[in-house]
Amino acid sequence: MQHLQKTKSHETPESGEVIILPPVEIRRRTPTFARRINGILQRIIPAFLGLGLLVVLWQLAAINSKGFPTPLSTLDSALTLFADPFYRDGPNDMGIGWNVLASLQRVAVGFGLAALAGIPLGFLIGRFTFFSRMFSPLIALLRPVSPLAWLPIGLLLFQKAEPASSWTIFICSIWPMVINTAEGVRRIPQDYLNVARVLQLSEWTIMRRILFPAVLPAVLTGVRLSIGIAWLVIVAAEMLTGGLGIGFWIWNEWNNLNVENILIAIVIIGVVGLLLEQGLMLIARRFSWQEK
Repeated sequence: MQHLQKTKSHETPESGEVIILPPVEIRRRTPTFARRINGILQRIIPAFLGLGLLVVLWQLAAINSKGFPTPLSTLDSALTLFADPFYRDGPNDMGIGWNVLASLQRVAVGFGLAALAGIPLGFLIGRFTFFSRMFSPLIALLRPVSPLAWLPIGLLLFQKAEPASSWTIFICSIWPMVINTAEGVRRIPQDYLNVARVLQLSEWTIMRRILFPAVLPAVLTGVRLSIGIAWLVIVAAEMLTGGLGIGFWIWNEWNNLNVENILIAIVIIGVVGLLLEQGLMLIARRFSWQEK
């Protein structure tokens, strides 16, 4: 960037001497539009370099592995697959779009039930010592259990594959919401609760007017973590239970030796999971005190 130098002179009123001031450096400001373009390029270029590296490694794997599809052959299969993603040729032959929607529906049911149960439970654990001592050992015991270990329990309880998948999502995605909500309640400044006691507010009013607004960022963080777990679990659950869904679609394509479609499904799963997480992150920033 070029710099302009400007010399100023100043005459003193008493002696009439002229004092030459040192040159003043004037910086030319970068236009706002140029700064924005520069910031966008700094984010986009590394991302494209990472994708390029992935494609190169993919191509090398295809060259050195028999039967592994190349990026170009996978792209051709993707164009064919997305030409009609919502076709129907019977109950067991539907487009990829219907399978993704079926998986999202199961995630919505299990995740919604986990939010309805987990967030209030987190408030109770964080607010009352009795509930904390009551549920903390159970959470520490059940949280590390693998998602697939819960699926047979769901099949035994519900005798059907559909509710068993939602049950598996529910039991695996509830823990981040419970833990983050309880931790957020514990971190509320004690002064807030002291003021509530002075005002003789009811417990419901404290919960609604003080605890919930203060804990909302922590709740949204738990929700964001839970949605990622829910979308991760549904693929494995559908592989075992069968029926309509992205997990069963992957397993079916493997049985048909359509490896290109499996790679396409992996990309779809990643994109959908990214969109779900980014959407919840935007909501979390909207209600976060640190962003205001």
